Amino acid sequence: MTDLLTHAEYAAIAAELDFPATPFIDGKFRKGTGQLMPTLNPATGEEITQISTAGPEDVALAVTKAREAFEQGHWARMHPSARKDVLIKLCKYITRRKRDLAVLECLESGKPIRDCEEIDIPETIHCIKWHAETTDKIYDQTAPVGDDALSVIVREPIGVVAAILPWNFPLLMLAWKIGPALAAGCSVIVKPAEQTSMTALRIAELAHMAGVPRGVLQVLPGDGPSVGEPLGRHMDVDMVSFTGSTETGRRFLHYAADSNLKKVVLECGGKNPAVVLADAENLDHVAAHVVNAAFWNMGENCSAASRLIVHRDVKAPLMARIQARLREWKTGDPLDPANHLGALVDAGHVAKVGAYLKGKALAGGKADGPFVPPTIYEVSREDPRAREEIFGPVLSVIEVASTEEAIAVANDTDYGLAASVFTANTRQAIRAARDIRAGTVTVNCYGEGDMSTPFGGYRQSGFGGRDNGLHAHDQYTEIKTIWIDLTDPADGDAIS
Repeated sequence: MTDLLTHAEYAAIAAELDFPATPFIDGKFRKGTGQLMPTLNPATGEEITQISTAGPEDVALAVTKAREAFEQGHWARMHPSARKDVLIKLCKYITRRKRDLAVLECLESGKPIRDCEEIDIPETIHCIKWHAETTDKIYDQTAPVGDDALSVIVREPIGVVAAILPWNFPLLMLAWKIGPALAAGCSVIVKPAEQTSMTALRIAELAHMAGVPRGVLQVLPGDGPSVGEPLGRHMDVDMVSFTGSTETGRRFLHYAADSNLKKVVLECGGKNPAVVLADAENLDHVAAHVVNAAFWNMGENCSAASRLIVHRDVKAPLMARIQARLREWKTGDPLDPANHLGALVDAGHVAKVGAYLKGKALAGGKADGPFVPPTIYEVSREDPRAREEIFGPVLSVIEVASTEEAIAVANDTDYGLAASVFTANTRQAIRAARDIRAGTVTVNCYGEGDMSTPFGGYRQSGFGGRDNGLHAHDQYTEIKTIWIDLTDPADGDAIS
């Protein structure tokens, strides 16, 4: 665990930060052709700086430079071990700047500094390093084609990649995309979320310092119409990797259909269940996982367990333990390491989450400006709070009478990203994990696996591929078959 500083010490670091505020194109910062865009501190509403945003002209320039870099091959054809070394050097640069990056992320996103220090920055470094280490360890294949031929099946970098990021995990989602994409040899153009541009810009600068060639990693801050859509429609972008809302993800499928049929990988929303069955053991353990699953990162998490589906036999004792746990989850200034919850990302999101805060709450239920405390409602399975992705610290509790009913309620959603099952019966746990339609199902814990396990969803939670693990490299590569005829020409024409 990271040794946390005091609130005053973090505030002092924040006061001394310099803020990257222009697009990073072809190896340098340059003023964008778009409008100036204020980036705000979600906790205070104060302006941090003005971002010079990119426009369609910058998109065209960045794609041109990305294509040139890819075709020149300084990165794409670099020896895999050399690419690995550069990416590991990038990790060292991030490590040297980790505290500044943590504070920058906290200021811009409203995330609590304890999460930035203890989770986001370490996981960002681990992700890039993990994929760097795979660069020279993923083998190609041969096929069993007999003695008269040799078939070689090889991976090749897909080309120019547009990576569209969300605002809830700016650094970590950046790493999830650039880690495997750069390891594969692609050129990457990153569009950060409008609310959280600065850490991506800083990483691009550090990558260039580490030896990533010009044009291979570029960052274009700006809005969807000016940057996201032009990237999605550009005829020379080979693929889009998107993390964000299901609604926006659909647009990229349309953009691909209307342009060059570029590959699209979507990691979208979720309405994830935590299923607690009648025989669940150690309810204190269960309560700790449920609270973390629902309220970590203010519930601004696509894999948040926002539905607690609990058997009526254990509901009362479990709820008592959950209520007790909430006393530890303080909400307030994100720069104060005593707080587990910070501020919601912007005024629009505060209004969205606030629309669900109605009726009698078992806990919380009232916003204080941009701060929403952990909130719990008991609801029916038809209640909007049990069906719609709130993306805030709101837990909906649904009582069930049987295991069969619990699984049916868990699957009663348009999404299928993640789920958790708590039970003492191994057979029941495995059956439930198989029956729940979700990309990741954890048993007797909450989580997303680790960097070695693929992450993505079923139904409206995902499309086209997976992040993390070796599976992540599939989306950034093309598979090519090379067929070599080994017959002796002297034996005559083999074609009859």
